[in-house]
Amino acid sequence: MPNSADRHGDAQSRPAPRDSDPAFQGASSSAPPLSPSEDRQWATLSHFLGILGFVPSLIIFLIFRDRGAFTEQESKEAFNFTFPPSIIAGICLLLSLIPGIGGIFAVLNALIWVMLAAFSVAAGIHVNRGKPYRYPFNLRIFH
Repeated sequence: MPNSADRHGDAQSRPAPRDSDPAFQGASSSAPPLSPSEDRQWATLSHFLGILGFVPSLIIFLIFRDRGAFTEQESKEAFNFTFPPSIIAGICLLLSLIPGIGGIFAVLNALIWVMLAAFSVAAGIHVNRGKPYRYPFNLRIFH
């Protein structure tokens, strides 16, 4: 039975890896800073997407925190506001599956999402004008 060196050729006949070739170099890990309009755009989206819960603002914060100061500030604010209601709404969703008392938790869940949507839209409109927004009731999880 032939060994693998005979089948694929001698190891010395293979070309050396091309690590030093610039075509194979990775991209720089530092992304360029956001322009002022992009900074305002991502800051606005972090608030508007609060309608979906805390995950979009967290993703925006993690991706753009080093690229734009306004986006960093506003995505932290949006996350701090949306995190507690999203968790409570998730718990209410689970409790709404309980027969008998589930209806109360379903209504509470709906009220939480309506409140979250109203505050998120108001904040997004405010931030789109280039002004920072502070929610009236907010836990400061990220500082």
